[in-house]
Amino acid sequence: MTLSPAARVALRIFLFIVLGFLYIPLALELVNSFNPSRIGIWPPESLTLEWWGATWNNEGARNAFIESVQVAAIATAIALVLGSMIAFAIARYDWFGRESVSLLIVLPIALPGIVTGVALANAFSDVLPVIGIDIGLGLVTVVIGHSTFCLVIVYNNVIARLRRGSASMEEASMDLGASTWQTFRLVTFPQIRSALLAGGLLAFGLSFDEIIVTQLVRGGVETLPIWIYNNLSRPNQAPVVNVVAALVILISILPVYFAQKLSDDPADSRI
Repeated sequence: MTLSPAARVALRIFLFIVLGFLYIPLALELVNSFNPSRIGIWPPESLTLEWWGATWNNEGARNAFIESVQVAAIATAIALVLGSMIAFAIARYDWFGRESVSLLIVLPIALPGIVTGVALANAFSDVLPVIGIDIGLGLVTVVIGHSTFCLVIVYNNVIARLRRGSASMEEASMDLGASTWQTFRLVTFPQIRSALLAGGLLAFGLSFDEIIVTQLVRGGVETLPIWIYNNLSRPNQAPVVNVVAALVILISILPVYFAQKLSDDPADSRI
C-alpha cells in the first residue's frame, strides 16, 4: 500500500505519541531511582547509587524478590507441562468438545484479575474445606492462581506452533519404528522448542509482576509487587520503592524481549 507523504508523517507522529505515552513514565521511574532526594524532588539535582545500595540491604525487599522468583518459577513450570499437554491434545486429536475446552483454557486471560482472584479466594476458603480439602491461603494458592493465566500463555504459543507445522513428520517417524518418546524427542520437540521457551519467558514475566490475583489469595506471602504496594505510602521507603519499581521494570522487559526474539527465530519458519 502506498501512502502519501502527509499520511506517512501523520503515522510517524501518532507512533511517537503512543510510544511516549507508554514509555516516558517508565523512563522517568528509572531516572527517579537514582534521585538523591528522599522526598522525590523533580528534576533530580544529581544522580546517586545510594538507594540502590539501600535496597540491596533491605531484608524485606530481598525476601519479596526471592518469593516472586520462587512463585514465578513454579507457576511457569506447571504452565509449561499442563499448557503443552493440552495444546497437543487439542492440536493433534479430534474429539467431542475440543473447541469448548480450548475456549475454557483461554478464558482466564480474558477475565479481569479481580474476578479470577475473588473466585479462587472463595474456592480456597469456602468451597474446598467443605469437601475436606483445606490448604489455606499461602504459597500454594498463589502458585495455583498464577498458573491459571501462565498456562494460557504457554498453551497459545505451543498450539500456534503445532498448527503451523504438520503431523506428517511425526507419523513418518513412528512408521519407521521410532517409539512415542523418540518421536517427541527427535521430531516434535525441536519444532516447538522456541515456542516453549517464549511461552515460558512470557509466563515468568507475567507471574513476576502480578498483584491483583496475588493480593486476594496470598495469605501471608509477600511478593515484590505486594511489597511495593504495601510500602508505597510510607515516606521513608519512597526511594527504595522507586528502586524496586525500576528493578521490576527491567526484569519484566527481559523475558518479553527474549520471547520476542525466539518468536522471530528464522529457524522456525523452515519447519
